Amino acid sequence: MDRRIIPLIMCGGAGTRLWPASREVHPKQFLPLFGARSTFQDTLIRVSDAALFERPVIITNNAYRFMVLEQLAEIGLEADVLLEPMRRDSGPAIAAGAAFAQTRDKDAIILALAADHVVRDTAAFVAACREGLTAAQAGHIVTFGVQPERPATEYGYISPGDVISGQVRAVAKFVEKPDAETAAGYVKSGYLWNSGNFMFRAAVLLDEYRKVDTASVQAVSDAVAMAGSDLGFVKLDTDTFAAAKSISIDYAVMEKTSRTAVVPVSCGWSDVGSWHAVWELSDKDGQGNAARGAAVFEDSRNCNVTTDRALVALEGVDDLVVVATQDAVLVSRQKDANGLKRLVATLKNVAPQVTEDHIKVHRPWGSYQSVDNGERHQVKRIIVKPGGRLSLQKHHHRSEHWIVVRGTARVTVNELVKTVHENESIYIPIGAVHRLENPGKIQLELIEVQTGSYFGEDDIIRIEDDYSRS
Repeated sequence: MDRRIIPLIMCGGAGTRLWPASREVHPKQFLPLFGARSTFQDTLIRVSDAALFERPVIITNNAYRFMVLEQLAEIGLEADVLLEPMRRDSGPAIAAGAAFAQTRDKDAIILALAADHVVRDTAAFVAACREGLTAAQAGHIVTFGVQPERPATEYGYISPGDVISGQVRAVAKFVEKPDAETAAGYVKSGYLWNSGNFMFRAAVLLDEYRKVDTASVQAVSDAVAMAGSDLGFVKLDTDTFAAAKSISIDYAVMEKTSRTAVVPVSCGWSDVGSWHAVWELSDKDGQGNAARGAAVFEDSRNCNVTTDRALVALEGVDDLVVVATQDAVLVSRQKDANGLKRLVATLKNVAPQVTEDHIKVHRPWGSYQSVDNGERHQVKRIIVKPGGRLSLQKHHHRSEHWIVVRGTARVTVNELVKTVHENESIYIPIGAVHRLENPGKIQLELIEVQTGSYFGEDDIIRIEDDYSRS
């Protein structure tokens, strides 16, 4: 009987190719771009058949750890979650996942998947996994080569070689992203898109990696061996992991090893690397317009609108992307992904905040959103999940006034513990030790009015915290 596969889901990246929806603190893998679920959640569901797949391993970073848990809970799945102390690209991330998987099973077979890809035909994808499993067991590092739907210039390509078994072929060569003319030649010659997803025996991947960079593999292995546990997360050791060289798995292993193989697959795959790709994957009206949120089109064609709240109306335009969030609006040409890359690079210099943070900030206990601010005041809308509670804290520069608009709050102010119901309020003076929690069964929603001289997050003095932030 074939062994089951351990999915390794990589979701620590912070790509800004879908700015302003995707930002450093809430990147695209956690966004519901094509329905109610995020691509991270869809990726997990795709590999949830217990007949073929084992409990997944997720590798992410400290900033996303509670988003990972929250989105796992929403789809009713569990996983082992590894936390990278810092980003080191896909090479060390996959090596860490492989080393950890060996602590569960020394002969582990791993399927390494990016969390931000779309697969529209799950059955075809799972069939490709079954097809590649035998080759992986035999010691090949199997990649998935997508049958091209067009001569794309945004993907690397794979030239398939001799047959290994069934549909599995050897890899003759990997090639970088081509220009349009070269891409057309690749498609005509039977090349495949390189999806950047892999299946392998953990031991084989680490051995091949070790041949070209022994020190980095040792550093990652030590980081796993010395890992700590915190709130159920596996925290890779900082000092040892930092010694690993930052490099992609393609450059570290795939372009150097002689063990590569490729499974051709046609499964409606996309890496969703641009707003144009989102448009391609979205439902459209008769004029080719796609909309997520409130949008009206008049005499407009092949446009793509995403809006959080405001109505977007387009008249007399073609091939535009309009993305409206509560603090930023993007208007761009459909197919110029490099233009957006240049724009975000400029924004990082002139307005870095809009590339990093959303107005709505996610926290392990819920979220908060800025409503209004001035020189001596700030207003926030705070949501606390059932059972959630903020840290026990105080401030040196601001007082707070909380008005409950939904649910029930339990509030600690110094020695006082008080239950505050809907349409009631409570005042927290400057310097008072305080805590907010939701003891109820529904979300707690309140409006917070801060007054004072300074409102920075570094004026939160945490005394006690459920999430190890004190």
